[in-house]
Amino acid sequence: MKFSVLDQSPVSLGKSQHLAIQESLALARHCDQLGYHRYWLSEHHNSDSIVGTAPEVLMAAIAATTTHIRVGSAGVMLPHYSALKVAEQFRVLEGIAPGRIDLGVGRAPGSDRATALALNPYQNAAEEFPQQVLDLQAWVSGLPLESGHAFGGIKAHPLGTTSPQLWILGSSDYGAQLAAHFGLPYAYAYFFTEGRGTEQALELYRHLYRPSERYPMPQATICVWALAAETEAEARRLLMTREHWRVGFEKGLRTPLVSPDDAEAAHAAYTDAERATIELLRTKAIVGTASQVATCLNELAAKFALDEIVINTWTHDPVARHRSYELLASEFGLRL
Repeated sequence: MKFSVLDQSPVSLGKSQHLAIQESLALARHCDQLGYHRYWLSEHHNSDSIVGTAPEVLMAAIAATTTHIRVGSAGVMLPHYSALKVAEQFRVLEGIAPGRIDLGVGRAPGSDRATALALNPYQNAAEEFPQQVLDLQAWVSGLPLESGHAFGGIKAHPLGTTSPQLWILGSSDYGAQLAAHFGLPYAYAYFFTEGRGTEQALELYRHLYRPSERYPMPQATICVWALAAETEAEARRLLMTREHWRVGFEKGLRTPLVSPDDAEAAHAAYTDAERATIELLRTKAIVGTASQVATCLNELAAKFALDEIVINTWTHDPVARHRSYELLASEFGLRL
């Protein structure tokens, strides 16, 4: 089994958003030394909760300051951008860290409709996503575009002996079918759907998979939210930060993460519906000691026939997030 990291650059209440970016850099170096396989960075916009707005920029800094870990996007929201420009960015990244770059792309806006419009006024772009992926696949791999393509003479530089791994990201059957059609690796956002639809999406992906030269066999993973601490009680206490955030999220709020103490204090003011939301989250949350979390992750890997899982963790205090990844690395026996 391989274990990897998804980092969304979460913001803690009372701290500068710039610190969230600095923490991403520090956590990436930490996970590199712990032996994690990949370090993926998300793209979200107009949020006071998670401020990883430009994964390709953050990737450059991480790729230049790590040694072993693969560095990738999870993902670039391709309809906002030109496929050629994305290919060029990731060809440059490949030049910084040859053989260590992943290019995960998604179709979702990563924000609200108004922000999506501000990023790209041409809002039919999502309908062009399959063609964008096809173009991107050729440009980022240094291969010719399809015969008769309007941009057939254009290359994405710099070229080299290696090229980024292209992944399709999704939380529905659409992404699974697209990844299968193009013969590309696929990552399902398990944490986003709280597990709903995972089995169906992965079955579709594997059943419909069309082998490609680079990926003769389907390659799938899931991204989960998990948190480990020295004791189950401490892990449950740290989870209160995410519970508080989730209550706000259901109201359309994207606020910074509060401390577990502040989250606990706010609990008394919750409505019955909000308490029900929290109870549901608690029953599904992958939290506890390293042993407890590892057992859950291994069970998911067996259930979905996976050989890799990507772990996303939020805490108000970055020290606790570092410690969670440390505990799991030790439990899994990760080594450089």
